[in-house]
Amino acid sequence: MDRLSGRRIVVTGAGSGIGRGLCMAFVREGATVGVMDRDAHAARSTAEAAAALDPPVAGRAIALVADVTQRSEVSTTLDVFLEEAGGLDAMFNNAGLNKPMHLLDVTEENWHAVMDVNALGTLIGIQEAARRMIPRGGGKIVNTSSIAGRQGYPSFAPYCASKFAVNALTQVAARALAADGITCNAFAPGVVETPLWNQLDEDLRSIGDAEEPGQAMAEFSAGILRGRPATPDDLVGTATFLASSDSDYITGQVVMVDGGMVLV
Repeated sequence: MDRLSGRRIVVTGAGSGIGRGLCMAFVREGATVGVMDRDAHAARSTAEAAAALDPPVAGRAIALVADVTQRSEVSTTLDVFLEEAGGLDAMFNNAGLNKPMHLLDVTEENWHAVMDVNALGTLIGIQEAARRMIPRGGGKIVNTSSIAGRQGYPSFAPYCASKFAVNALTQVAARALAADGITCNAFAPGVVETPLWNQLDEDLRSIGDAEEPGQAMAEFSAGILRGRPATPDDLVGTATFLASSDSDYITGQVVMVDGGMVLV
């Protein structure tokens, strides 16, 4: 514990799922965490849950409301966090969206909805975080990628494209910001038991890719070498490592945290 003591960290998409799990873990480790979500109620819920941790912890959570596709909202919200926390040491660009469609059915609306959150949102997060880190001597940027950033899936075309883009942005930022003392890495989950995957299970049934509830997750999970889907807690160790000083000499990397679904 206390590996992140005193660190100031913002997590986007933090109202539920992976983002919520990261926030809770970082607060336990002693960090001041900005819980950013476009849903104000969800952001407050995560922040309140962190405040109620038992036993009490040294870290704290601050609810922040912003749509990651809107630069002005992200910029304003980061400034609010800096004023309250006193700095920004790490930025986790975690907000994500997927809406499955068969390849030949993908529409421009579907493409832009997914790409805007996952790819543009990551770009904006990298840029706005870096602008605040550079005057302070550096920091860490961590992006949430996916197994879909390593291989394509037939009903996830925009999602796969967006996560390949996240991997590319991670490498671009690592090279562009190295001289400013900023590292940029990503971690890539596979199947994770979260509200996003529950919705995906329903969506895949609606387009005929599965017939029974739970079938899609079971079929995706069949190839996991560890024998089960992940939970957000399975990602905490890697995320904490990437936010801590232990990873200071690592940059431009995508760390697979998928239980052995994709071997690269």
